[in-house]
Amino acid sequence: MYSKTSSMPPRHIAIIPDGNRRWARNRGLPVEEGHKKGFIEVAPLLFEAIWNQGIEEGTLWMFSTENWQRSEQEVKNLMEIFGAFIEKLISPALEIGVRLRHLGRKDRIPIVLRSLIEEAEHRTRGKERHLFNLALDYGGKDEIVRAVRQLVGDSVKPEEIDENRLAQYLRNSESSGDDPDLIVRTSGEYRLSGFMPLRSGYSELYFTDTLFPDMNGAAIERAIEWFQNRDRRFGK
Repeated sequence: MYSKTSSMPPRHIAIIPDGNRRWARNRGLPVEEGHKKGFIEVAPLLFEAIWNQGIEEGTLWMFSTENWQRSEQEVKNLMEIFGAFIEKLISPALEIGVRLRHLGRKDRIPIVLRSLIEEAEHRTRGKERHLFNLALDYGGKDEIVRAVRQLVGDSVKPEEIDENRLAQYLRNSESSGDDPDLIVRTSGEYRLSGFMPLRSGYSELYFTDTLFPDMNGAAIERAIEWFQNRDRRFGK
């Protein structure tokens, strides 16, 4: 992590993409059209802009552990859209040198999508220029519970557990790299909704009123510029 003020770009940008449904409803369209616009059209362009800025790692929170409470039809549509999104990512990831990795639970994801995620992870393994975490069926509380279960399963003694050890298990369980330096949330919602609760303590939080389907590369560049003007003290 950078020691203080940063004229450098963040190493890790995480995006909470909110506003797909509102975007569709504002236009009299089915909700799934907002999800298609956001994930299949906009998200690849945003991360292309991120890689062009030299950012090492990106995370997109695609689907939370709470999103299963949505209607069965919306969840079904989302899983199909996520499949199309991941298929679209593989070729440019191989070309640019981006490793694709899943963040969250795999056991509840439909088998077809799960197989596609595993294929994307396998085909891009060894790519080291960038890392793209696909947070799908991810929740911050669930992440902590699974890390603690792994600690117990490994028979780690209570006195051996500290912040660094827990952080190690969080990273190992999720296969992700650095803590996010910058978290961007769209659509005017001013909260993290449980995103990376133990790993976002020193993240810079950038909130924009723009709905996710209306985001573009220039919007991401503005967020990065805002970050570069922040004075990051890390408690000092």
